[in-house]
Amino acid sequence: MTRVEAGRAPRSGFAQGVRILASRKGALCGFLIVGLMALAALLAPLIAPYDPLDQNIMDRLKPPSAEHWLGTDYFGRDTLSRLLFGARVSLLIGASATAIAIVAGASIGMYAGWRGGRFDAIAMQAMDMLLAFPSLILGLIIVAMLGPSMPNIIAAIALTSVPTFARVARAPTIVMKHRDFIEAGRSLGFSEARLIFRHVLPNIFPDILVMGTLWLANAIRTEASLAFIGLGLKPPTPTWGGMIREGFDNILDSAWLAMVPSLAILVVVFALNLLGDGLRDAIDPKLGNER
Repeated sequence: MTRVEAGRAPRSGFAQGVRILASRKGALCGFLIVGLMALAALLAPLIAPYDPLDQNIMDRLKPPSAEHWLGTDYFGRDTLSRLLFGARVSLLIGASATAIAIVAGASIGMYAGWRGGRFDAIAMQAMDMLLAFPSLILGLIIVAMLGPSMPNIIAAIALTSVPTFARVARAPTIVMKHRDFIEAGRSLGFSEARLIFRHVLPNIFPDILVMGTLWLANAIRTEASLAFIGLGLKPPTPTWGGMIREGFDNILDSAWLAMVPSLAILVVVFALNLLGDGLRDAIDPKLGNER
């Protein structure tokens, strides 16, 4: 080994992944859009021009103007303000449901893949039963049974996503548990918990993270769909799906009422897919080089 090679620090996989991610313009664009949306939702009380619940019947169904940039709804409420506050609700529900699904699904998948045998078979059969239902239909059934409150909506959307993360976590766990470094850990007397959470999980988490960005978009769509059919948060709480539902009644006269929240959902979902695509390339550079 030469002196230069000896003094050169090896490039970590994380640093290489960040470099590849930064080189993907689509991923950077998606990250920027999602970040701006999240920041706007967080700062909604400071940047919203009006109270999203204030009604002014004299100003109802006004088109976009200098006073109301995105117009007003049937009750005279400012559409921009409701859009910003609706982002808080929609993004919070989507992010919370996805986080719960990642924790629950990855735990089930890793343990099933690690243990194998009867537990693996029973757990995966249960996941297959949940996968047999379309996510929207299953979420609709759960919310209809429990009631349209925020915890129930989050739980319903999370439950529809758990099987996906369980499947994503199980397959690489089965491969990882037969690797040489796992066998070495067993011979050193490491506990199963240490092997799973300190050795298996860090190696499969990037795949789970990529799937998480994609299913965050799905969670936002599902929440909007539930709100559109009347199983979202009760009015006058602003949500993107609820705004689409309210605007649909006046679609011919005031098209912007439904178009604005629909466009917001479209932009966020598109940005999350761009971000997920970039993360996938960063995790496995061969995929990005082949395209």
